[in-house]
Formats: sequence, C-alpha cells, structure tokens
Amino acid sequence: MKKLLFFFPEKCTGCRVCESMCSLTHTGEINPARSRIRVFKSEKDGTDLPMTCLQCEDALCAKACPVGAIKLDPITGAQVTDTTLCFNCRMCVIACPFGGTLVDIDNRIMRCDLCGGDPQCVKFCETKAIEFLTPDEIVLARLKQTAMGPLYATGGLVARVTGSPGDGGTQLLQIDGCR
Repeated sequence: MKKLLFFFPEKCTGCRVCESMCSLTHTGEINPARSRIRVFKSEKDGTDLPMTCLQCEDALCAKACPVGAIKLDPITGAQVTDTTLCFNCRMCVIACPFGGTLVDIDNRIMRCDLCGGDPQCVKFCETKAIEFLTPDEIVLARLKQTAMGPLYATGGLVARVTGSPGDGGTQLLQIDGCR
C-alpha cells in the first residue's frame, strides 16, 4: 500500500530541521530556499505547519505540463519531474491547488519526491510532526490522538474519508466529535 507524508501540526515546533535535511539531501547544502518542504506559521494562532507535495494520483500539475515531464514513480507513488524534459514554464506551479510545487532560487521546479521512499524530513523530525504512513495508519493515528483529547469526552467520534485511491484524487480524513 502506498505511503504518504502526514503532518501533525500540533507537534511541530517550527524548528525547520525538515527544510534543512531536505535541501541537504537533494542539493548537498543546507539552504531552506532549496527545500521541497516548507514550514508555514499561522498568523492567526501561531501554529507551525509543514507543507509539501500531496502526491495526488490524478495530479493537476502533471496534467498541466505541456511536455509530460511529471510522472508517477511506480515504486514510491511520488510525482517526479523529469528534469531533461522540464523547461520551467511553471504551468505545474499554477495548476497545483495546494502549493506543493515550488520554484527554487535558480528558477527550477521542485516537488517532494519522497526521497526515493525514505523521506529524510521524517527521519530527522524529533517531535514526529511528520510521519510516513499508509492511509490506514493515518486513520489509526488520528483516531488514537483524538481519543486521548477532549473530543473523546463529548460522547463519540465520527470519521469520514473523502476520496479513495480508486478515484485518482487526493484523500482527506476528517475526524469530528459528535453527540
């Protein structure tokens, strides 16, 4: 089963080690401007949120590419860019509704490639704010976390998964408290 990066924003401290390790792995230098993962801070509540490519199965970025430079890696499930075909037109950047396709300081297209199946951001995240999990493991992790929190005391939980691997789209898990 395909694994995905999953983010626990409540665990993120904003240390940005994930950005450093990503750029070091891919470019040999620690330079967050060359990282394929970015940590954003919410202006509203100060929470830090790591964000990267969501690895959509039916990726709009791939559909928008005029030369077919974005392809699904059959082993990792990552959308990868063939740099020999890509001419940096940025159509993929415009097409991605999640901001997962980035442009580096040399104007080259970047997106998370899951480090070939061994994401370094996960390996070096001390707080476990980033995990590499199957969809089933994601559901279990959220249910466990929610069961330990205040929603458990409200009388129950409802879990909804929208989208499915068969849809070709992204999947969204929403867990709500209910009475």
